[in-house]
Amino acid sequence: MPSQAELNAPRLVLRGISKRYPGVVANDGVDLCVQRGEIHALMGENGAGKSTLMKIVYGVTRPDEGQIEWEGRPVTIANPKAARALGIGMVFQHFSLFETLSVAENISLALDQREALPQLGERIREVSQRYGLPVDPQRLVHSMSVGERQRVEIVRCLLQRPRLLIMDEPTSVLTPQAVRVLFETLRRLAAEGVSILYISHKLDEIRELCGTATVLRGGRVSGTATPATQSNASLARLMIGNELTECRLTPREAGDIRLELTNLTLASPDPFGTSLHNIDLRVRSGEIIGIAGVSGNGQTELMAAISGETPCTDAGQVRLGGLPVGQSDPARRRTLGLAFVPEDRLGHGAVPEMSLADNALLTGAASMVRRGLVKMRTARAFAEQVIAAYKVKCNGTQSAANSLSGGNLQKFIVGREISHEPEVMLAAQPTWGVDVGAAQMIRQALIDLRDRGGAVLVVSEELDELFSICDRIAVIASGQLSPLRTPAETSIEEIGSWMAGGFIQREEAERAAA
Repeated sequence: MPSQAELNAPRLVLRGISKRYPGVVANDGVDLCVQRGEIHALMGENGAGKSTLMKIVYGVTRPDEGQIEWEGRPVTIANPKAARALGIGMVFQHFSLFETLSVAENISLALDQREALPQLGERIREVSQRYGLPVDPQRLVHSMSVGERQRVEIVRCLLQRPRLLIMDEPTSVLTPQAVRVLFETLRRLAAEGVSILYISHKLDEIRELCGTATVLRGGRVSGTATPATQSNASLARLMIGNELTECRLTPREAGDIRLELTNLTLASPDPFGTSLHNIDLRVRSGEIIGIAGVSGNGQTELMAAISGETPCTDAGQVRLGGLPVGQSDPARRRTLGLAFVPEDRLGHGAVPEMSLADNALLTGAASMVRRGLVKMRTARAFAEQVIAAYKVKCNGTQSAANSLSGGNLQKFIVGREISHEPEVMLAAQPTWGVDVGAAQMIRQALIDLRDRGGAVLVVSEELDELFSICDRIAVIASGQLSPLRTPAETSIEEIGSWMAGGFIQREEAERAAA
């Protein structure tokens, strides 16, 4: 039976938590206190130590020093199962669901206690309805949208009746409307006494949702704040240590067509992917076109068709500088001035085990290989230039790609591509999971390329980002592309509606009326 002191104690207290890796101090004497029923933000730039700290709380990693107190008692969290036994649940940024299994089957695999599927299905229905996150236990995951899949991840945690719920970038794949539903769910959980640790780089969300924020910088706590009383600028200052510069997008006349898609119709090679239907698009030099959409609506297939990773049925469906390249390979398209920042930075944008200098060769071989011999001095010099220009935190050009934080690796990949001065730049989710300071640097780099005459196509789920850097915006839903709009001609609410397929329904209604 817990004592009165334990009943009144904070839910989680970290005292002097430190964790060191070779050459890196991830956490350095971190103190953190989360009260019962509190929504507490954990903020910090990429590489600040947030992920390591949460792995320690969830039992994935053991601290080198420090103490963890759970509801007034010192504890050792040996593994995630021990964390769940205490009442700690975590919704990860990357989903871990099996496409071919049902919702109930996926959730069953994650439970520590076995439960018959019919009874589990009833519990899933009851819990999901109670918290405004309805899911069908019998539905196969591959048929669900990304937002619906996130509901499954949250419901899976709620079935274990957590007393502390860790949310890692939970809104990165949601429409604005879905974000509102999620916030209501989190507020309801907090009102019932559940504590929530909320990790996000979106300052507006933190100010709206969270009662307290702890900020990490360089592995240490740089301050605490009450987000509602702060501005975005003051929160950013706590995170990065200096003022946040605003992106500068000045109006300019667009030039010649650099990238042209004509009636691009393509079946997805992935049985659970999304096929493209009759996509027409023109991107001119000196402009940035943004494509919004909920993940899984054809963005991956569109980028693969433009980059050359998936050949088209007709060479004329994709043109670069007027030349038909729909059936050309990626190398040929790069020689014509195409650069590409893929969504998956580790494994697609970079080889994890290779050094940054070696990763520079992936897209710069034309200037770094002569007569079959690699000019390593040139590759290292190029990597050093990118590291310096984009303020990449690493231990030099020989650092392995997988030793960098996600945001620092993203800065290196974006810098690597832009440094080739491409005529056409494709960027998929360029600031996903990147801190506010690094995100502004990447956005400004794309704007600067545009101002030098580059044609830029950005696919992003960050609507604020698209409205701040794009000359025109479209939406992709179910493999179809909406009409283009300038930011002045539309709104975040309309784009959010289109992301849910609103423009397709409108076009179908217009055709029926005609």
